[in-house]
Amino acid sequence: MGPSPLGKASTDGHPDAVERDANGLEILDRDACLLLLAQKSLGRIGITSGALPTVLPVNYRLIDGQIMFRTARGTKLAAASLNAVVAFEIDEMDAFARTGWSVVVTGIAREVEEPDADALRDLIARWAPEPDGHVVAITPELISGRRLDDVHLVDGQDGQAGRNVPPSR
Repeated sequence: MGPSPLGKASTDGHPDAVERDANGLEILDRDACLLLLAQKSLGRIGITSGALPTVLPVNYRLIDGQIMFRTARGTKLAAASLNAVVAFEIDEMDAFARTGWSVVVTGIAREVEEPDADALRDLIARWAPEPDGHVVAITPELISGRRLDDVHLVDGQDGQAGRNVPPSR
């Protein structure tokens, strides 16, 4: 995974200090989360459908601080047309190195109306084969992020015990 492109947040004035949660994960500030959102294109939207939670993958793009994705008629568009509160998540994990990060957004989804939707359609990648004519925008209200780095992986004495190590031959 390599070094993170994100700077470290200071908690005590020391440039290398980071704020950590109760589990030892680094807490990412809003700017770091937005930077990660801007760098990725595949995320998951959490919506309510038929009174049950569901999580669906979407290609997206962060445009003017809003998460935008294209969709056809269906569950995601139905939620957006109700101006529903939704969750949105992106992450990157390296199971071998036991490092990674996650960003979770809570916000209001709404369908973008024409002519704005037409201007945005070409800016947002689409992988699904079926045609889609609708653009949905999520306005982030709450943004949180966490990062796991191998420096704080401790399982006993030296921080190396319990790590995923390839079998020796």
